[in-house]
Amino acid sequence: MNLTLSHLVALPLVAPYSPCIMIYHLAKQEAWAAAQDAGVYQGYTADRADGFLHLSTASQIEESARRHRAGEADLILLHVDETQLDASLVWEESRGGKLFPHLYGDLPLSAVKTATPLPLNADGIHQFPPLKG
Repeated sequence: MNLTLSHLVALPLVAPYSPCIMIYHLAKQEAWAAAQDAGVYQGYTADRADGFLHLSTASQIEESARRHRAGEADLILLHVDETQLDASLVWEESRGGKLFPHLYGDLPLSAVKTATPLPLNADGIHQFPPLKG
């Protein structure tokens, strides 16, 4: 049987879904600083409101920042190697039916490959570095 993309989308995800290697999280500077002391990133209260840490792919993160963190000047972009995460990383349908990575646990610092400050331009828009997807 030949499976098309539409067939694959309809199938239940029984194995970890892994469309890329680098995923991203918008961290508050204070929470990132606390992680350095604790040895693990737990986010802050708003991160855990849905029961997981919100992450995004390279193609999703800028829209996530615009929708949920607009104008916040104290953000650090965490570049996370998803291959360093365990089964607590789950890809789930979210905005517009797209799959987003959600981490149902703490983020080990060893999975964070880079932490980049996200400055705002004069219009209050976050300035992202080039991202790998």
